[in-house]
Amino acid sequence: MNRSRPKVTVVGSLNVDLVSHALRRPRKGETLIGNAFDMFTGGKGFNQATAAARLGADVTLIGSVGADLFGEMLLSAMAAEHIDSQFVIKRTKAGTGVATIVVEPDGDNSIIVVPRANMELTTTDINAAAASIAKADVLLLQLETPIAASERAAEIAKMHGTTVLLNPAPAQPLPESFLAHVDILTPNQSETELLSRMPVRDREEAGRAARALRARLADATTSAVVLTLGERGALMTTASTSQSVAALVVDVVDTTGAGDAFCGALATALASGDTLRTAVVFANAAGAAAVTVLGATPSMPTRAKTEGLLGNL
Repeated sequence: MNRSRPKVTVVGSLNVDLVSHALRRPRKGETLIGNAFDMFTGGKGFNQATAAARLGADVTLIGSVGADLFGEMLLSAMAAEHIDSQFVIKRTKAGTGVATIVVEPDGDNSIIVVPRANMELTTTDINAAAASIAKADVLLLQLETPIAASERAAEIAKMHGTTVLLNPAPAQPLPESFLAHVDILTPNQSETELLSRMPVRDREEAGRAARALRARLADATTSAVVLTLGERGALMTTASTSQSVAALVVDVVDTTGAGDAFCGALATALASGDTLRTAVVFANAAGAAAVTVLGATPSMPTRAKTEGLLGNL
């Protein structure tokens, strides 16, 4: 990877994660006794910004928190990670976002997100941060903040030659005007099915759906879809090729942060000037490193840990 300091701007959510551990998920109307509880900083925007920062990028995060203890917790964590928080706004009428997470013994999880202040992010807030978007090598977006704000950020990025990377999670329909400003799309299987309205049951169907999505992105020549498939790795689809990139085999503790680590790493590698395939291999290693640690933000890997896994290939 290029050793210069890549610049990544993230528009996204900031949450506090309330994590319960139990033998299984509760059924409807059922109460279970859990065996452990943890509280972590989180939110897709915060997690992906943290991953990019730990992997060597200069990172600015644009978002919203409440004027409360959880908000202060997140701002302090950003300072510790050397993430620029000047565009994280404290809201007085909405509390900081929270996520309640149930983790099972095999590391699988279920999550309920209550966005709160995250949904207060406006296009006016984005316009105020336009210079940061324009100066970035990569703009990284997700869908836990209002789509209008993310679409405006993508518009600004395209005016200034900044690569736009969208992680379309949580899954929801997107306007064509938004997708038309996206260079790299990183959906998982369910998100691919929702956005393409096509089944993704095997490699052939995955490739067909990815090609259909790629045709809706910013540039027919350079845009790409990187379909993440968990333990099956990733499927990278460009104008000229569709290639599988194998996942790394590790001992799974908690899968909560894997996708965020992948996206933060992919953004960092692309911002460093790596080829898409090299960037996806690096992102796969970051995602694998993340599942070996409990909690979303704590699992965002360092460069040393990620490159250590790559060295074992």
